[in-house]
Amino acid sequence: MEELAEEIGDLRYDALSEFLELLAHKIQKDGDKDKGRGRIKLATHLHNCANEITKAQISIDKAWIICEPYI
Repeated sequence: MEELAEEIGDLRYDALSEFLELLAHKIQKDGDKDKGRGRIKLATHLHNCANEITKAQISIDKAWIICEPYI
């Protein structure tokens, strides 16, 4: 897992943003499925997680805007 984290962290910020967007979408879908199965607590936590990942994606987008001219 540590190696995976390093590899993901080494992505260019635009690619990292895309990854985070896809990850947030996947976790949101999982939350939707669990909500449909009546697992409200789990769904709530998954939806919260997806929202936090989306916030991280927005932040990395801003970092990309700052550093893109230098790449």
